[in-house]
Amino acid sequence: MKTIARLFALLVLLAVIGAAALLWVRPAPAPVPQPLPPLVGTVDRIVIEKAARRMVLMQAGQAVRSYRIALGFTPAGDKARQGDGRTPEGVFTINRRNDKSAYHLSLGLDYPQAEDRARARAGGYDPGGDIMIHGQPNSLPEGYIVKGDWTAGCIAVTNAEMREIWAATPTGTPVEIRP
Repeated sequence: MKTIARLFALLVLLAVIGAAALLWVRPAPAPVPQPLPPLVGTVDRIVIEKAARRMVLMQAGQAVRSYRIALGFTPAGDKARQGDGRTPEGVFTINRRNDKSAYHLSLGLDYPQAEDRARARAGGYDPGGDIMIHGQPNSLPEGYIVKGDWTAGCIAVTNAEMREIWAATPTGTPVEIRP
């Protein structure tokens, strides 16, 4: 009986020491990210890196913002035709703004360009179009973010990010989309 009592006391002691050790080595809570200061002025260039799923806003040659992005549902490679799910690669220009888009705001790119149309005409297919930088679908609740690469070839960000991009990016801004 004494042996069982000692064994039980030892187990209780080990449990208390183990619980104390867990409390002692508990990781610190993750720091809360501080909001960035508002952008001042306009963006003079946007660089999109498809492989990194990153969009960078540039002012005077300096990166001022970086965002995680979603791409077309088949992101590898350059867009070739309507429905391929790819995001085009190359240098484009913001050529239109749509605040009545099916997605939270949208900035249109001048895709397809002349060489894209010529290639499609020679191949007998549609090169696609309506490539945009936009927020989340308007049909979803505010704050909801579609996961993964889900667009038909566009570049998507959160709605809050899109409001910031919209406010700082005029028509005519160059956009470079890298593989």
